[in-house]
Amino acid sequence: MDDLYAHETLTQIVIVTGLIGGSAAWLAGQAIARTWRPFWHVLLYMALLGAAVRFAHFALFRGDLLSSASYAADTLFLIGCGLLAFRTTRARQMATQYPWLYRRTGPLTWSERNVPGRDEKSANPPS
Repeated sequence: MDDLYAHETLTQIVIVTGLIGGSAAWLAGQAIARTWRPFWHVLLYMALLGAAVRFAHFALFRGDLLSSASYAADTLFLIGCGLLAFRTTRARQMATQYPWLYRRTGPLTWSERNVPGRDEKSANPPS
């Protein structure tokens, strides 16, 4: 961890990357899903948000602005939060907006309802 965050303490990392960045990533993931955009938009927005989180570390705590390892670690965490929010929201959307077609099978998944006269396939398309 010393290599990733050379000039920041654990508290600074948790506050800036975990709380602020993670919350922003969660909200962005939900917004992307609610507007029916594809999942790869999450990757683009989290790359930008990762740069903003790096800048926050730099501006608030004099962290390294151009540390590629720190940027990669922050961005991977943000991508995880964003994709989790995206998938949770999309599963809720599918089950709520199309209740005659889909049912929710878990917090991140949905499946096709058994409709007479149709094939029994899983309707969990790649998002």
